[in-house]
Amino acid sequence: MKRKWYEYLWIASLVYLVLGFFNILFAWLGLLCFFIPLLIAAAGGGKAYCSRYCGRGRLFGLLGGRLGFSRKKDVPGWMKSKGFRYGFLAFFLLMFLQMLWNTWLVFSGARDLSQAVTLLWTFRLPWHWAYSGQAPATWIAQFAFGFYSVMLTSTILGLITMLLFKPRSWCVYCPMGTMTQLICRARAGKAEGQQKMHRAHPHV
Repeated sequence: MKRKWYEYLWIASLVYLVLGFFNILFAWLGLLCFFIPLLIAAAGGGKAYCSRYCGRGRLFGLLGGRLGFSRKKDVPGWMKSKGFRYGFLAFFLLMFLQMLWNTWLVFSGARDLSQAVTLLWTFRLPWHWAYSGQAPATWIAQFAFGFYSVMLTSTILGLITMLLFKPRSWCVYCPMGTMTQLICRARAGKAEGQQKMHRAHPHV
């Protein structure tokens, strides 16, 4: 059976990580992974990005499924709970805001550029070889370092849960997946409200 083109999007995830290793400015490309799923969900496409087009999900499916690096155990109930998923989303957004704040500090001249990548929001690794002053402004590089930290951290978390549980266990608590789910629910609620209004006032 001929494979669909989107089944090869795992290559894009690997290329992104490699490019960011050699030139941190490529980290800006990761914004596509933030905006595209939200736009698809807002346009009525549901969670199509998560189920089909997410390169990271494809990568975990390949490593854990076809290559057998997953224990293929069920995800524990607490990881699937609303409390954990929404709590992780809130924590993720807080760390994202902190990244934006650090970018602002560099933009305003309050601090110097930090050429480091922070893994798991804790471990700071020197990453100076990936930047040699190519950006027109230091805040652009600062955002790239911060954003690459977010993308690399989430990839590591996904790999860990892939090894411990089912291949795409990361999808259970992925912040982007949670946000697209919220958008889908909001759209469904709005549509239901409009239908109720139409039934109550059919000639309006």
